[in-house]
Amino acid sequence: MSASPLTPLDYIAAGYWQDFLAGRFVAGGMAYEAELHRCTLDESLASLQRVDTLLSQIRRDMVKSDSWDEAALLIDERYRNFMVFLAFYAGRVLAQQWQNTPHWFGEFELRKRYPALPLLTDDFYQHMAVVYRDDSEVNNQFNTTASLFFALEPIGMRLFGHIDRPFEAVQGGQVASGLYQAVSARLPNAIGSSHTLPLDNAQSDDKNVTQVSVTQHNRQDIYTNRVNSNADNELQTTPEPVKADTVLAKANLSIASLESSTAPTTAAETASVVSSQAALKEAAVKPTTKPAPTPEIFTQLLIELDEIDVAQSAGKTEYEQARKVLDQFEQYIAKQEKPRAQVAFSQQHLAAKQQALTRLQDAAHAGNSAAMLRLAMYELLGEGINTDKVTGMEVGVEWVQKAASKNDSRAQRLLSKLYYQGLGVPQDMTNGKYWLEQAAENGHVEAASLVSQWQQAQALISTQKQEQHSLERYQLLFAVIIVVAILIFIIV
Repeated sequence: MSASPLTPLDYIAAGYWQDFLAGRFVAGGMAYEAELHRCTLDESLASLQRVDTLLSQIRRDMVKSDSWDEAALLIDERYRNFMVFLAFYAGRVLAQQWQNTPHWFGEFELRKRYPALPLLTDDFYQHMAVVYRDDSEVNNQFNTTASLFFALEPIGMRLFGHIDRPFEAVQGGQVASGLYQAVSARLPNAIGSSHTLPLDNAQSDDKNVTQVSVTQHNRQDIYTNRVNSNADNELQTTPEPVKADTVLAKANLSIASLESSTAPTTAAETASVVSSQAALKEAAVKPTTKPAPTPEIFTQLLIELDEIDVAQSAGKTEYEQARKVLDQFEQYIAKQEKPRAQVAFSQQHLAAKQQALTRLQDAAHAGNSAAMLRLAMYELLGEGINTDKVTGMEVGVEWVQKAASKNDSRAQRLLSKLYYQGLGVPQDMTNGKYWLEQAAENGHVEAASLVSQWQQAQALISTQKQEQHSLERYQLLFAVIIVVAILIFIIV
């Protein structure tokens, strides 16, 4: 990349960053500059989470003040500079993760170097992109967009995305709902796994979600401890209607067999494992916090499926048969210290899981909302019946919506999270709040607590507005009295 000639945007990006560090104003001004300084932009991934939180706050403030107008803000130079600066910053952070220098292309360079890109001239979010890693194929042939990042897209999605304003990525697929998610998906060494989903308290538009995050982590620990305590037990006998003709019986599925199926079978593999273990012991002197194998949004769902009882009129037998099998997989995965997408299973065990998913689907079609939610979880994780990930996401959301329409509070709470995060659906705070309230009305304790806190905050805001309005009236009345007094004095 160092051999590539600098573009005008490279100079502008460097100038924006230097001006920001020095506290100088950029040409035309930049909105929310003071707030950005409070975000502590230290070029870390964590700083992108702080930026996303700021963007959500800006969105809320605009909605409350009836100034949430994308077209109007895009013609305001201060707001455009704000979004461009954030794009420059995100590209800088991403390139740093690749130990590379960010190289920016404007619309002219993009059309010249990547003629196959379906760029829209009137789309502000497609006017610039950064090459953030050293890819020889890109450097020599310019026939791939693998190293290209349109950093304005997730910013626009975060600020203005909703059900009637979908954001379509110029490179295809769904636009990430924030800079942290977008950058994480492009990190080296598969750090941004496609199965890694955003946490509700990190991306929700509801401030109060962060207040229950500790409770959610505690629940996750309880769930992990619970499944780990049973991790070495054999799978219970399959219910009578299934008998011995199932793949499960042939596979003799148990946690012990799951563990043995992934053990090394050759001397070379054994040596590799020993070497890896030695490396891990050497690295153990630096304690690190390892992420849970399963995203918290689904760990929470599994807990609720166990703890919140919702009456079911159909599909009970099929659901219980499938659940007992799938619980064994979840218990095994919970023991791992790596993302669930990296956990390997034998073909025999995968066949047993596929049969369990089929039974789960039968129960869902019969109208069992618990089966709908569990099936939705696997589809959204990319582990369901549908092999195409995009189709799986769509089907997963449909199952959640069907379960929510049956007044299942667990489904309604999950659907609110999907809308808040923009997971599988366009990010829509209005729909997120609607389904959160529906879950609360149907007895979901966490949802009821969040709604209560939200209402208290709204009441406080309303009271403050009334007090401000009263103060303005008194000031106006006082001004009128002074004017009248002056007129009387002049006349007399």
